[in-house]
Amino acid sequence: MPNIVLTRIDNRLIHGQVATQWCGSVGANLLLVANDDVANDPFRQGLLKMAAPGYAQTRFFSIEKTCAIISKASDRQMIAIICETPQDVLKLVEGGVPIKKVNIGNMHMAEGKRQVATTVAVDDDDVAAFRKLQALGVELEIRRVPTLAAEDVEKLFK
Repeated sequence: MPNIVLTRIDNRLIHGQVATQWCGSVGANLLLVANDDVANDPFRQGLLKMAAPGYAQTRFFSIEKTCAIISKASDRQMIAIICETPQDVLKLVEGGVPIKKVNIGNMHMAEGKRQVATTVAVDDDDVAAFRKLQALGVELEIRRVPTLAAEDVEKLFK
């Protein structure tokens, strides 16, 4: 079974908060960006690698590839999975990735979305994905950085 120490939704993927705070607090030594677009974009991968901490490896896999090979991960790999959307996390869970908890860190405001927490804006599709994740037994947590208290996840559903 893969050693998944963090699954985070953050539309910025790898950036300062992930690199300096989250990876250190959970002991991640592998950042796995599970995103179909980034998996096929070497330029974007290069930018994200620059933001990654030096002590952690980075991988950029499609959702399908992540589902297919995560079970082959070494026990020594302390994996932080970073996704852009709740829909991607739901696809991972439905594809057999053993995710028990999801940290919801940053979902930018955009047309058709409503701000529900400090750094989280959702639309109806996001809410449906979060409900499905909960129904599958996945714990949800809204928390921007590890030093702050989690916000009430019920905000997602209002």
